[in-house]
Amino acid sequence: MSAGKPLTLWSVLEAGRDFLEKKGVPDAELDAWRLMEEVWQIRRAYYYAHRKDRLDEEAHEERLKRYGEYLQRRGRREPLQHILGCAWFMELKFMVNAHVLVPRPDTEILVEEARKRLRPQSRVLDMCTGSGCILLSLLYGSAGAQGTGADISREALKVAKENSRRLQILAEFLQSDLFENVEGKFHMIVSNPPYIPGGEIDSLMEEVSVHDPRLALDGGADGLDFYRRLLADGWDYLKPGGAMLLEIGADQGEWVQAHMKERGFRQVQVVRDLSGLDRVVLGYK
Repeated sequence: MSAGKPLTLWSVLEAGRDFLEKKGVPDAELDAWRLMEEVWQIRRAYYYAHRKDRLDEEAHEERLKRYGEYLQRRGRREPLQHILGCAWFMELKFMVNAHVLVPRPDTEILVEEARKRLRPQSRVLDMCTGSGCILLSLLYGSAGAQGTGADISREALKVAKENSRRLQILAEFLQSDLFENVEGKFHMIVSNPPYIPGGEIDSLMEEVSVHDPRLALDGGADGLDFYRRLLADGWDYLKPGGAMLLEIGADQGEWVQAHMKERGFRQVQVVRDLSGLDRVVLGYK
């Protein structure tokens, strides 16, 4: 804050924005606002109506301290969602932390395609479930569909179970190294598996390379290890006519499509995201 400058919501937000800009944080103004919104528990309408009102520094001491701490964390490139403890995905609010990937808009393409194929009473398996955002978004509002989320990480499963509880969406979660502990057959298998080549992770933006769990990113030397395992074993866990839908990296569509066909899947197709990049490969048993 500049010396002698009145303490207002406006001046606090300006200072927050300037700090994040100096740290090179993308969308500094938006992030400064989101952190203010959380700390002061206000919405835009209130802010615009009262942004120039003088604030009593003593009365707002705790808020100012917490806002400063949040800015410092964001300045170290900790994801905004980790600081807030939540992320919005498919219009649902999910708890997130350092043990799960932050849900990303690209993954909504996978959910949208799966929803088109979801039938009443469908049994769905979400492999590498993480926060549970894919499975719980699919089950939300579905007509009696049943879902199981599997993940190798105990800590990730704690997050998924808490999201199930908070959203009041019933689902089963189990610890499993892919299909190791999975039983029965499913009408649909969905997955956003680790697909970043291991050698490329450190070159990603810090929010991902430093703060996302490496276990959820590393797809092996070429990024395709999990697709090999999913396609090799997933067939046996699908009911006849069942669908498998996999999120992919933008340059992996051709390989996954070809190997899905080789495994015997039919009506195999690649779905692109809003940027025109390959995002989902799907096929039927």
